[in-house]
Amino acid sequence: MIQRNIPDLFNSVSKKRAGFRAWFYLRMGYSIYWAFLIMGINTLTVTYYLAIEKAPFLQVIFPTFAHYAVILVIVAVPILVLTGFIHYKKIPGFKSEAEIQTEQNPYVYKLPPGYWFHVIMPYFRLQSVMLMKILKNEKLTEQDLEKMKTLQEQMDILLKGGYVGDTSRLKDVLEENEKNLESVKTDE
Repeated sequence: MIQRNIPDLFNSVSKKRAGFRAWFYLRMGYSIYWAFLIMGINTLTVTYYLAIEKAPFLQVIFPTFAHYAVILVIVAVPILVLTGFIHYKKIPGFKSEAEIQTEQNPYVYKLPPGYWFHVIMPYFRLQSVMLMKILKNEKLTEQDLEKMKTLQEQMDILLKGGYVGDTSRLKDVLEENEKNLESVKTDE
């Protein structure tokens, strides 16, 4: 059975960028998980101790903070889920956000680097050139066939989990992957 090594937070590939990686993980962990939790606790605490505790008629409904928290969570979670659903499905808010992100993403208008640039689009182009020749009853040249063979070899590399194109920016990652592949082969 093949087991892939799961990279740790600061593996040998990322030691040069460990600070930036940690900064990214900190922002993601805080903004997605902790800030949400802290905001919820803060909202419950502030609203209870500044509003409900000072309003005797509300203390009848919420005699303790625990009662307030449980009731509010039971009521608020479905309301918030419904609000999120409405945001994504019923009003143009999310569509507008997606439009802006699409408009500002340069790779919607040009080829992204990597296999799309080095394999997929050249394959599509060569395929259309060959199709035009066939439609005009022209013979395919050896050069056409050689280009197709090269593209097929690159596709085989991709299918095996390899890299194509300019991988100079991935030097550290490629070296680490080679080590991992060697260790996987010896485990088989």
